[in-house]
Amino acid sequence: MAVLFVKVFDAIPVRFNLWIMLFTSCWIIYMLRVNMSLNLIAMVPRPPKNHTIQSQCEPRDDVTNETLHHVDITDIREAPRQVPDGTTFDWSTNQQALILGSYFWSYPVTSLIGGMAAERWGPRYVVLLSTAASGVLTALSPIAATINDVALVVVRFFLGLAGGFVYPALHVLVARWAPPAEKGKFVSAMMGGTLGTVVTWSLAGPLIEKFGWASAFYVPAVITFAWCFLWWYLVADAPIEHPRISDTERKYILDALGDKIQKSKGLPPFKSILTSVPFLAMVFIHYGNLWGLYFIMTVGPKFVSSVLGFELSAAGVISALPYLARMFLAAIFGVIGDCILSRNMMTTTTIRKFFCLFSHIIPGILLVLLVYAGCSTALSVSLITMSMGFNGAATLTNLQNHQDLAPNYAGTLYGIANFVGSTAGFFTPMITAYFTRNGNSFEQWRPVFFIGASVYVVSAIFFILFGTGNIQQWNFPNEIADSKEDKEKNGDLKHMKTSATKNGDGKDDKETSLNVNS
Repeated sequence: MAVLFVKVFDAIPVRFNLWIMLFTSCWIIYMLRVNMSLNLIAMVPRPPKNHTIQSQCEPRDDVTNETLHHVDITDIREAPRQVPDGTTFDWSTNQQALILGSYFWSYPVTSLIGGMAAERWGPRYVVLLSTAASGVLTALSPIAATINDVALVVVRFFLGLAGGFVYPALHVLVARWAPPAEKGKFVSAMMGGTLGTVVTWSLAGPLIEKFGWASAFYVPAVITFAWCFLWWYLVADAPIEHPRISDTERKYILDALGDKIQKSKGLPPFKSILTSVPFLAMVFIHYGNLWGLYFIMTVGPKFVSSVLGFELSAAGVISALPYLARMFLAAIFGVIGDCILSRNMMTTTTIRKFFCLFSHIIPGILLVLLVYAGCSTALSVSLITMSMGFNGAATLTNLQNHQDLAPNYAGTLYGIANFVGSTAGFFTPMITAYFTRNGNSFEQWRPVFFIGASVYVVSAIFFILFGTGNIQQWNFPNEIADSKEDKEKNGDLKHMKTSATKNGDGKDDKETSLNVNS
């Protein structure tokens, strides 16, 4: 059966196999990242419900609000119940926060160096080893939990350390495999993490209720190991290294990429990168994108909970709508962008700047409208969903621009941008806490949404003014080295000519003097 399964993959174009593996790679990494948030509910007994919290929006006759807004959370989706005689832990809220947050202490660090590792040693092995290590650490989590909470924090810390390598390495793989006319579709595969989140939250509950919370660690670990085998068999670092790719497909990819991709074992040209205005514009728009995403993920649910009185994060399918909308629209925008580029309807730079309207500006406007939506839950959920959905166009803006600037260093550029952008996850809750410290009225929340929308829009405007889709000179390390050598040779040659001229002049004078004396 396994042999037949593998032969089916061999009959499919390698690029399609690669798209599937990119998509499922993001799915796997997110599955291992987010399962803890649900597992903790079963691992730690729930405190008694607090019915004293009141929202600004009181019950009204609106049918939508009556059906969604003030329903008891347990009527929408009960937290998974622990099986009889299952082990539970008396961990405080702070201890649980440390367990969840420890993943993100190390994740930005390896995200910064993950691209460089993939460029030097190849993305295939970087992703394989990182994902396999993540699977092992996930399988060890139940054992660590039975020791104490500190042991689980350590495991989560190393899990973040392993996970940080994956996304930058995947971008290196895209740079080496995706023809320019198909790059949007390949980048849209990075949205697999969205589906991974939704599916994990949907499947973990039944697993925990039937087999206990430990099964919600072991099953994802087993799935991860099976996926690692497929990755090892189906993926290669570059078309020229793939053992089963057809000559036609290999030639098509290599001809499309041209001479933009060159393997280099040296360090990236950091001075050129960090002083490049187009690169800084890319980092800024990526920061704006991550700010908007963290804003929706953290502030959005708190707003509809505290102000509207409806817990969006516990609403089953409704809570998944923004993420699903972003994933599906990302695929659609990716196809549209590829079609425009293949037909030469717009230049790469024009595509990047035009679609900022959809990826950043429209989502920012929708955030402002959200705070004026009043007590209509349906309208609020719709605005959040549309804001996340339109942000799917990021597959044509910040999520692809580093590929334009320097395909040779796509992983490095993405790693730096992701490292900077991850700080948005710290700032958005702090800003929210500052403005809502005295209450949760619409007036107190408006500055929070204005700031979120401003970061979205200002970053897009900055990129429109200073960004570009053109490849940068520092993408070609050999050419830079050759250019330096030429300059040095020219300088040496000039110096030799000057010396020769001086020596020649002295010789002529000496010969003249001798002739006169004779």
